Amino acid sequence: MSKIRLLIDEDAMDHRFVTSLRARGVDVTTVGELIRTGLSDEEQLAISTEQQRVFYTFNVGDFYQLHSLYMTENRNHSGIVISTQDYSIGEQMGRVLKLMTTKSAKDMENQLVFLSAYAGE
Repeated sequence: MSKIRLLIDEDAMDHRFVTSLRARGVDVTTVGELIRTGLSDEEQLAISTEQQRVFYTFNVGDFYQLHSLYMTENRNHSGIVISTQDYSIGEQMGRVLKLMTTKSAKDMENQLVFLSAYAGE
């Protein structure tokens, strides 16, 4: 089972969150590290798909709409995880790790999941 690799959107790229995930062995990068900030949502999703990374964002409205458009047009993406800014860094991390124990990268293809569905460990 191939592990989920993450690309963190610029609205969610808290250094503490990224560092905590890396400390637990998660393959994660940010749009900032890729020098891809300021691009459109569709461009960001295309980058994550090219890199076979699941896109992690707080931007529910735009990415829910973009996911629906992709599905309507039979386009593929590597997956989208939508979180809320209400979670602490620890809670986000716990929920991401829980997601990663239940889903593979293959399972995430063309899926949009809400992090709220995954209680942390």
